[in-house]
Amino acid sequence: MSDSEQPGPPEPDDSDPPGAEPSSRRGRRPEPIGDGVGAAHRTWLEPVRSRLVASGLTLDELVGRSGYSKTRLSELLRGKGYYPSWEITYSVVRALDLPPWPLRRLWTAAAREAAKKQGWIENRIQAVQPLGLEQPPVAHQAFTLAMRAPYAAYARAFLQAEDRAQRVVRETFDILWLTWDEACATADVKRHAWQMLRSRVMARTLQQDGHPDLRQAAFFTAAQAAIIDLAERSAHINKMAGFFDAVARLPQDQMDVIVLTHLCTIDAAAVPGIVGLSPAMTHTLDHHARGALNDLYRQHTWE
Repeated sequence: MSDSEQPGPPEPDDSDPPGAEPSSRRGRRPEPIGDGVGAAHRTWLEPVRSRLVASGLTLDELVGRSGYSKTRLSELLRGKGYYPSWEITYSVVRALDLPPWPLRRLWTAAAREAAKKQGWIENRIQAVQPLGLEQPPVAHQAFTLAMRAPYAAYARAFLQAEDRAQRVVRETFDILWLTWDEACATADVKRHAWQMLRSRVMARTLQQDGHPDLRQAAFFTAAQAAIIDLAERSAHINKMAGFFDAVARLPQDQMDVIVLTHLCTIDAAAVPGIVGLSPAMTHTLDHHARGALNDLYRQHTWE
């Protein structure tokens, strides 16, 4: 038997312990998520908890719909104990009428974060009936097609690696699908989604003095790649690293506009629709950011 097929520790018993507490009161919020729960685990657990509260279901009613005990469900909702199997997670997803496809992807990412072996993940998924055809809301699908390229370019500017950038973008779109009703209820879906993407990117970006570290971008400019002399190239990289560090220290919205327009080379007219701000506001942000950077780097050629 290979390592990936080694049986893990036994799962907790599904039965309620003797003397279990009486049924939860309607509207009562679940107990807080445990401090040891990882970031990827929280990514899907928080929307599930929010959906439960919004549904008005008691824990006893969730027990009846899911087929699992109150003890097991309470542990799942708090992130306590073993990382939950897909079987019990899917039972809650189905009971709360949540879309299972994005949740299964988020559950899988969190299982890897919890050091679950690939064999365990595949076995748990295969234990549940196939989910059928994946059908995101039409509006979400259109939004994804429109924003995939600029979102990936922004993520790539900070994370450098293509696979990491694509992973963050996929995660953002899955969370957005999972919470699509909430997103549509906000003042601006584009702004809501952009702030979600930015938070996911920043959570994975190296930090320096409380700011994202953009200095690695200096190694990937077209200008330095064209310099043959190594000493000259090194000097150029050092200069640009300082410039990118200054960009990262701008206020968040100014930084976003500069990164999209000047690092990702996205047309300035398209930026307002990406970040969810008006053209006038975006132009003002770009103007102030340029002014601040020119004060520090007067010799910098924007082109």
